[in-house]
Amino acid sequence: MIALLLALGSSLAYGCADFLGGLGARKAHVLRTVIIAAPASLAVELLLWPFLGASFSAGALGWGAASGIASAAAFALLYRTLAIGPMNVLSPVTALVSAGLPVGVGLLQGEHLGAAGLVGLPLALVAVILVSAGHGAGSARPSRSALLSAFGAGGAIALQLVFLHQAPSDSGVAPLIIGRAVSSAVILAAAGLMYRRLGSERPAYAMSTAAGVLDSMANLLFLLAARSGDLTVVAVITALYPAGTVLLARSVLAERISRGQLVGLGTAAVAVSLLALA
Repeated sequence: MIALLLALGSSLAYGCADFLGGLGARKAHVLRTVIIAAPASLAVELLLWPFLGASFSAGALGWGAASGIASAAAFALLYRTLAIGPMNVLSPVTALVSAGLPVGVGLLQGEHLGAAGLVGLPLALVAVILVSAGHGAGSARPSRSALLSAFGAGGAIALQLVFLHQAPSDSGVAPLIIGRAVSSAVILAAAGLMYRRLGSERPAYAMSTAAGVLDSMANLLFLLAARSGDLTVVAVITALYPAGTVLLARSVLAERISRGQLVGLGTAAVAVSLLALA
């Protein structure tokens, strides 16, 4: 139950971070948004260090660095995806892709589910599909490039989560700190190389910072959840984050939520309840 609650908190934080990051990327080049969000995320993790501890072993350094490279790709691809829009379609597509790989890794590592989990796990995946599938009348259809970005972002997020899960369980927040330091360095280097192509638009500083802070909290909650529960369940619950993005896009941007997406949100609630019983 603790792992489930932590995963739900991670899902909510990811959904809010993605919404704010996507909005920020609409106001300026995506790298201008990310070069603010990534260091802000690193600052939060450094502040957590004295409270949660950190052991910089070889395993923490290696898996943390790998997660950082994946995180840098995820940041750029995801915010670009959400900036293109529509958010209420592309965010769930990304989540569906990001759930598949961690679930497979968890099962291959020998994780087992009870009867309720065996029903709840596929039901949660169905919920993500339903939320992503419904265009509804009057809803915008994503372009091919937007869909490719969504699939790429989902793959990068999946790798980031798997790499974090592989880090030693006694390493504290060390994998997060190393990962965010690496991702920040990669992003800043990319921004420097592409400086002339970033345009003159000023980024949304507050929005980008908030996105980075929320992303950091989401990573922390996921790491704690994965250490106290099964990766198979935690990854699927975390992948339900588009529910928050979709609802925020509906209330703030007036993006349409189709009937199928509403059914998906209800299905997600049922799936979470079954996984809680498991």
